[in-house]
Amino acid sequence: MNLTINPWIPAMRSDGSRALFSLRELFSEAHQLRDLSVKPHERIALMRLLVCITQAALDGPKDEAAWEDCEPTIQPKVAAYLEKWEGSFELLGDGPRFLQLPNLRPGKETDEGNASTKLDLTLATGNNPTIFDNRAPEDRLVNNTRAALNLLTFQCFSPGGRIGVALWNGQETPGRGSSGHAPCTPSSMVHSLVQGSHLLETLRFNLLSKETITDFYGPQGWGSPIWELPVSSVTELAAVKNATGTYLGRLVPLSRAIRLSEDGGSVILANGLDYPIYPIYREATAAVRKSDKELKLLPASIGRSLWRQLSAITIKRRSDGDAVCGPIALNHDFTSLSTTLWVGAFVTDKAKIEEVIESVYPLPSEMFSEFGRAAYERGVSFANEWEFALKNALKEFAATLKVVSPAYDQATQFFWTRLEQHLSDLFELARNVDLVADLPACKWGQAVKAAAQDSYEQSCARQTPRQIEAYARGLRKLYLHPKPQPTTAANE
Repeated sequence: MNLTINPWIPAMRSDGSRALFSLRELFSEAHQLRDLSVKPHERIALMRLLVCITQAALDGPKDEAAWEDCEPTIQPKVAAYLEKWEGSFELLGDGPRFLQLPNLRPGKETDEGNASTKLDLTLATGNNPTIFDNRAPEDRLVNNTRAALNLLTFQCFSPGGRIGVALWNGQETPGRGSSGHAPCTPSSMVHSLVQGSHLLETLRFNLLSKETITDFYGPQGWGSPIWELPVSSVTELAAVKNATGTYLGRLVPLSRAIRLSEDGGSVILANGLDYPIYPIYREATAAVRKSDKELKLLPASIGRSLWRQLSAITIKRRSDGDAVCGPIALNHDFTSLSTTLWVGAFVTDKAKIEEVIESVYPLPSEMFSEFGRAAYERGVSFANEWEFALKNALKEFAATLKVVSPAYDQATQFFWTRLEQHLSDLFELARNVDLVADLPACKWGQAVKAAAQDSYEQSCARQTPRQIEAYARGLRKLYLHPKPQPTTAANE
């Protein structure tokens, strides 16, 4: 199977129908395709591959002016590029293989390898969690179409931890049975992608110019895709440095030593190359924030909706020396447009997979201005204050009834879910910053107050005289002036 000519990428046509495309087909029809049709972590991995191919084919764009005008040249240049490098995209066979190491053998003669389903991070295989898949037999065969997407995604997102040892060129694979996170996983980092009206436009929006790469990563930061400069041994220092320390080299990583079996039933799996993580290297789709005077990647959390962090994601880089900013692609000029931003994350707790999350937000152009973003952040902080008041009210209710555990989780989940239905009112704060002067009176402020009240009522029974007394005590706490929280969505 060759990934340039055989269909394996799920995408959506303009009429909403879903189909599989080869790399050549996907690029040739990109102007007619609405979007990819995959899970959140698969989208990130696929976009990294598509961006890498596009940037390598263009050998750029050189600067912002070239970025503005490059869309018509993407399809013909990528077609020629894929024809030239077709041999590097074979999934199986004796020759070069896509994202698999040559001369890789099991560490022990008795080792039968891992089940091929191990590469699908959403299937319950081995130590993989059962979040997305209720324990199924491990002898499931994985067809080549699925194996290709699993392989790409696993190389981008495999969590660190204990791993098998294989023989690569007769030598043990690195790490002595231990592995670090693949490049996209550390800190459960939030990844953001700008979306266009069709896939070709989406690709252009997420390209970075050579000028920008030099600003962020230095004069040697551009690099080459891993298939142009393959790593045949860990002693090939130039190839390893390119793969782990340059923009194009890291986009399609080789974080694990993998060799697929011809029948799709098993896989040799061991540690691959070591990829430095932030602060040594910052992924282009990640956001960097300041927390406790320290620079950190903006993390995702199961308990925090992604919209509450948009003010940190939409920060543009203020100067060459300022690391605090959102995804690098947002440094393009989107101020005259209403930008659609896809935000997602692969949430882990050390080596344990907890969740994959995603959301899509149509952002007003004012979100990229300092005043608009500050107004949005104030709106989120206002909601945080009411959440604090809600918890105080629940605490008072529970204390009156001598209940040990107030219903915090149920109430706050209801509160934030209810508020999510009013995001258009929150974005209106960015468009009209004067509304912040009297937040309680604007539509967002009223929605926050109503959500807190409804959440309190949903969580507190009032059928007996004692419950009614507890309800009234808690209600007085709720309507005291909400106490501001010490942190905001941008710096927590």
